[in-house]
Amino acid sequence: MHTGQVTTSTVAGTRPALPLADACCTPLLREPITGSQAADLAHVLKALADPTRLRLVSMVAAHDGGEACVCDLTEPLGLTQPTISHHLKILVDAGIFTRDKRGVWAYYALVPSAMDALSAVLSTTR
Repeated sequence: MHTGQVTTSTVAGTRPALPLADACCTPLLREPITGSQAADLAHVLKALADPTRLRLVSMVAAHDGGEACVCDLTEPLGLTQPTISHHLKILVDAGIFTRDKRGVWAYYALVPSAMDALSAVLSTTR
């Protein structure tokens, strides 16, 4: 793991960090959602609907300290740094990961409530 001074921390993109957070009490399967909510949910689902990105979510969440840098992910995934960075950007833009820039390295971590919010929206329980 590489260390360095923390210079920036961002959640990229213009979409809310937790799509449908305002719909936590009106899950998709119990009440119709608005067009805006559908677009936000589709954005998150599209980000997750890729085998590499699903593996990244699992790998980063399970990594020591719950965060990882691209340099920690290239060998296990067998992909190049630019390819992994592209997938990580999509996950950050969807509000699933945060990005924390430390010197020349960027570290990614799962947004703790992102999966919970998605799960709540898809839940069939009241």
